[in-house]
Amino acid sequence: MAFMVKTMVGGQLKNLTGSLGGGEDKGDGDKSAAEAQGMSREEYEEYQKQLVEEKMERDAQFTQRKAERATLRSHFRDKYRLPKNETDESQIQMAGGDVELPRELAKMIEEDTEEEEEKASVLGQLASLPGLDLGSLKDKAQATLGDLKQSAEKCYIM
Repeated sequence: MAFMVKTMVGGQLKNLTGSLGGGEDKGDGDKSAAEAQGMSREEYEEYQKQLVEEKMERDAQFTQRKAERATLRSHFRDKYRLPKNETDESQIQMAGGDVELPRELAKMIEEDTEEEEEKASVLGQLASLPGLDLGSLKDKAQATLGDLKQSAEKCYIM
């Protein structure tokens, strides 16, 4: 309720005081802003240019990060055969098309891929079986292979 009264009365009071303010000339907006900052007009203009350049750099970095994230998402969509997303593709195009992943993310993806390949291999499947000692199995296999080599060397037919 107080908010409603304040907005209704406050707007009318601003209009009333604005008309009573008299003949302030608002034509030198840049000059008054520069003087308020304690700078000359040239310094103020250079300061404004610098602010615009910094904003453009931040926007470019932000766009690059968005494209990197979109690249990561599209990589996982390809990997797991999920449907593609047009917004990700447009973000990549906005950043210039060819976006590389940051090293940390690429390393994480590589580690995940290695783990999945290891689990998909025969040894990975054997390692996941409970009660199976992979080290002793490997030792037995190497010993058997060594025995076969020795017996092959003794064999006169071969």
